[in-house]
Amino acid sequence: MVTTVPESLPESARRSWAGLGAATDTAGAVFDPDSVSALPTPVARWLRHAIAPGTRLRAGVQISMHGDIRIKKWMPFTAEQIVAPTGYIWAAEAGRFPTKIRGFDRYSASTGQMSWRLFGLIPVLDTVGPDVTRSAAGRLASEIIGLTPGGALSPTITWRGIDDHRAVATVAIDGAHHEITIDVSDAGTLRTISLPRWAQPDDGPFQLHTFGVMCDGEFTTDGYTLPRRIRAGWWPDTPRWVDGEFFRATIDHARFF
Repeated sequence: MVTTVPESLPESARRSWAGLGAATDTAGAVFDPDSVSALPTPVARWLRHAIAPGTRLRAGVQISMHGDIRIKKWMPFTAEQIVAPTGYIWAAEAGRFPTKIRGFDRYSASTGQMSWRLFGLIPVLDTVGPDVTRSAAGRLASEIIGLTPGGALSPTITWRGIDDHRAVATVAIDGAHHEITIDVSDAGTLRTISLPRWAQPDDGPFQLHTFGVMCDGEFTTDGYTLPRRIRAGWWPDTPRWVDGEFFRATIDHARFF
C-alpha cells in the first residue's frame, strides 16, 4: 500500500516520508488471538480488543487528525502523520491568520528534527541535535505502541506486567531503550500511555520528564481499533498537568500499511 506524501513537506522530508512508507507487514502473517496468551494479561486483553482475528499484521500507519496545540497559547491545527518501526513524520498547519505556521516534526534516519515556518516561508523554528533526537526517539517508541497495535507485537519489543491493568513495553530505538507504560481497561481499551522522555518542557536543561497520553473513544479501520481522541503533555496525574498539557487531537482517518 502506497502512502500519500503531504505536498507541504520540503524535498528532504518528502524522501524520508516515502522511505518510511514502505510496506511493513510481517511476511503476510495474520493475527491469531491465541498468539498473545503468553503476554502479560493487560497486553493480551488490549491486543485481542485492538486487532481483529485474521488481520494482516502491519507495523505502519498514516493518520489524518485535527485538534488544538499549545504553543504559548492554544491554536487549532490539522495534520498528517506517518508512523513506522524506524521513524515518524508529523506534518501540520497550526494557527490562524496572521500567525499561521506550517512545518513538521520527525524522527528518521536515526535523527530528530523540528522545522516550522510562518506561512511556510519565514523560519520560526529549525532545530536538530542529540537532545532533539533523543526526545523524538522517545516519541516514536510511544507511538509504535499507541498507534500501531501490530507493531507492539514486534519480537524486538519485550513486555512485563505490573498488575491487571498496567504493563511496560521496552522498545529499542537505534540502540537506546525506552520504557512505555500502558493502562488498559477491563474491556481492553487503551486508557493511557506514559514514559520518561528526554525534554525541556519547563525551559530548564534537557532531562527526563514524565510524558503522558490520555485516550478517549475508539474507531476501527483495516481490522485495527485505535483511540479516537488523545490528549498529551507533561507530568500526567500531577498538578503540573495544567501547565504541561499541550496537545488535544481527534483522529479522523487511519490507513495501515
